[in-house]
Amino acid sequence: MTAHQLKLNPSKTELLVIPGLPLNAICPLQMIQNAAAGLVFNLPKFSYTTPLLRSLHWLPVAARIRFKTLMLTYKAKNGQAPSYLKALITPRTAPRSLRSASTAQLVPPSLRVK
Repeated sequence: MTAHQLKLNPSKTELLVIPGLPLNAICPLQMIQNAAAGLVFNLPKFSYTTPLLRSLHWLPVAARIRFKTLMLTYKAKNGQAPSYLKALITPRTAPRSLRSASTAQLVPPSLRVK
């Protein structure tokens, strides 16, 4: 497992790919998704796959990463996520009274990378 992945459930094979993954790591994942869509529809290798992804209701890989991150953040903030994810969510507190204090901002968690 790389520094850009978080294993969500040990009994399942679900991984969250953390945002900030370089484009050269996302492109191969997108190519695999495109190939899978072509395989589902039994199309030639170099077919245009964007309409296929839409008909399957599959988000592109970069959009899926962003969606999963936002969904897990929403669930953790509203108490619907596991406790280990809720522990990562810290609301940002302003040192003094500002107009921006009414917005619900979060402190990004610090990551230790080996």
